[in-house]
Parts: sequence; structure tokens; C-alpha cells
Amino acid sequence: MMNRLAKVLGFMSLVAALLVASMATVLAAENVDWNKNVIRATGGGVAPASARTMAQARMMARRAAITDAYRQLAEYVGGVNVDSETTVDMAAVQSDVIKTRVQATIRGAHIVSEGQTSDGGYEVTMEVPMFGVSSLAGAVLDRPAAIESFPEQTPDVLPAPVEPYSGGGWTTPSSTTGSSQGSSAAPAPDGRAIGNFTGLIVDCRGLGLKPVMSPVIKNISGRPIYGYKNLDYDKVIETGMASYVREMTDATRAGSNPLIVRAIDVENHGGTPILSVADANRVLIENGATHFLDNTRVVFLR
Repeated sequence: MMNRLAKVLGFMSLVAALLVASMATVLAAENVDWNKNVIRATGGGVAPASARTMAQARMMARRAAITDAYRQLAEYVGGVNVDSETTVDMAAVQSDVIKTRVQATIRGAHIVSEGQTSDGGYEVTMEVPMFGVSSLAGAVLDRPAAIESFPEQTPDVLPAPVEPYSGGGWTTPSSTTGSSQGSSAAPAPDGRAIGNFTGLIVDCRGLGLKPVMSPVIKNISGRPIYGYKNLDYDKVIETGMASYVREMTDATRAGSNPLIVRAIDVENHGGTPILSVADANRVLIENGATHFLDNTRVVFLR
């Protein structure tokens, strides 16, 4: 009887933990700016009736607002996706070191705006950076033992042709399925690099892409072509691996002449874009020429 009760209680605790994690993820999705790479919270406070002067009331209301903002930041930060499988809360549970670092990062949040409200309360907006100095990335991403080389192209599959970029506006190529058909642009001669691309835009619109701090791009055969271990750790912590935007006009991270490819699917709970083998080969051969992946000049359009 006791064993059965213990199992039931354990199951209920697991369900409760999953619900809490799910709610944290939802809150994070609403309060994380993946283009500017910040987690933002606005706290509110009111002065207690015991305040003796207007100045004391204002000070106490401000303190309450800051406390509220910190509480919200802790919730939002916990729901941020480190990768397609792990949130910050999950990583903190698995490691006391990460937990301590995350707590210190939240305590280091800075105020970006504050002021009294029309009803006499006080509001404070605070931010935690996802990348850069004293950032969330530095708290949850460990330095890999070594940088892994980018893979070679998949043999016997020609790199996809490239849609022309007119310079007068962004263009989006049609999705490819491993052949070089369906484009008016000629492929690079004998599969060689064109070599003038400043960055990569992966168009994932309509696929339900989930933003993560440490994304991976794979080809349809399951082969990773871009990931955290391919990059310089200090650069990842400083600038992140990619930006997530809704509009092409916001894809400035990819530079003035981006290579644009269309994802054909997303995997791993929506966190991993999948490219055709031909598109993946094109990305790899062009990166070999101008190193935009090495320089994290990657944008996901979602």
C-alpha cells in the first residue's frame, strides 16, 4: 500500500514539475526578445500604508517593483531553451554550478526604465542579456574540449543553385528537395563556391520553429552542418549563434548579401531546422569561401 502511494505521489510530482516547466516556457516565449537577445520583465509595486512621507512611499514602492521584476525574470529565464531538449531550469536542476551562475546572472539584471504610474504606484523594467558580458549564455554554456571542424559536403549531390540577390530587396528561394531543378539561377561551375555571401538566412516560416540559444542545423539525412561545437566559444558567448526574426528587413545579422535557403522541416521539438542535402551542401561550400558560419552570421526567419 505504501509503495503504491509513493508511486502515485511521485507521478503527481512529475506532472506538477512538467506543468511548471511548460508554464515557464510559455512565459519565456512572451518575454524574450530573440532579435535583441534579451529577457525583459516589468515589475510593479505600491507603497504600504505605513509609509510616513511621500519620499518614503516612493522608495518603498520602487523597492517592491524591483523585487517583482526579479521574481518575473527568474520565471522567464528558467523557461528559455538552451537547446532543443533543455531549458535553463532543467540545466540548473542537473548542475548546482549552473544553478549558481544563473542566479548570479539574474541578480545582475539592469534597469532599463522606471517611473511612477498614474495611480501612485511604481514600475521598473529590467533586462538580462542572453549573450555578452555577465550573460545567460556564459552561465549555461560550457566551453567544449575542442572545436569540431565543419563537415564535408555530402558526396554525389550537387550544391543547390542560388537565387539571385538584386540588392533592392530580400528574395526567398523555393524549397529544394535534393535536385538542382526549379531555379532560374545557374549553379556555381562544377559545384564550386560563388564566394561572396555575407551570411545565411534560413527561412523557416510556417514550420513552427522554436528559438533556442544553441541551435543546430541538419540536412535531411540527419547530418549536422552547424552547431555549438563548430564555433569559437568566446564568440558564441559574445554574440550568440543566430538571430530569430519575423521579417526579412530585420535580418541584418546576415549582412548585405546573404545566402537564403528554405528549411523543409523542423525536428527535435521544433528547435532544429532541416535542409535538403543540396541546400546543405551549398551552405557548406559557401561557408568554406567566406566563413559566415564561423562568424555566426546566421538568421532564422520564423
